[in-house]
Amino acid sequence: MIELIAVRHGETDWNLIRRLQGHTDIALNRTGIEQAARLAEVLAKESINGKSIAAIHSSDLGRALATAEPVAAALGLTVRHDPLLRERNYGLLEGKTFAEILQQHPEEAELLRLRDASHRMPDGESQMEFFERVVGAVRAIAAEEERHGDDARNVLIVTHGGVLDMLYRAAGDLSLSGERKWPIPNALINRLAVADGRFFVKSWAEET
Repeated sequence: MIELIAVRHGETDWNLIRRLQGHTDIALNRTGIEQAARLAEVLAKESINGKSIAAIHSSDLGRALATAEPVAAALGLTVRHDPLLRERNYGLLEGKTFAEILQQHPEEAELLRLRDASHRMPDGESQMEFFERVVGAVRAIAAEEERHGDDARNVLIVTHGGVLDMLYRAAGDLSLSGERKWPIPNALINRLAVADGRFFVKSWAEET
């Protein structure tokens, strides 16, 4: 069994105004940098207390890497870059707030509101394609890490809010079109277990 510590990247300025980031490479703001430092401190203390992290996998986008790298430095590990852990590709809609999408692309805004899982964003990907990419990537990471030993391994994944949403839905066998009722704050700790390709939520949005 693999124990996953799954973390959304630290805060960005686009998070504050709810502007879709997707694959757009946005840097952490000052708060996000502080959150990354705090995360590193918390996980370093856990390591001292016997809950050591064996590997760190991160989205290759800058906001995720800037969150993962302080943890890696504190633990003496390297960060493995994985583009499959990126946020959903929103294509044409990236860089826009929902109000701007509603004004400029009303049909797309309605499909976003309805959470049509089969609809592919112009120049982007559908919710279903995103789900399959994310879940497949994390299952592959878990299988790779499991080959390193029989004992449970703690593995850190630093990624994006949409990715965490997909993992939570996979664990609960929840519909992709249902309203999200669980929080996904920046840089807080979410713990999942992966066994035989199945996901289990152990804790969510732990304060650091």
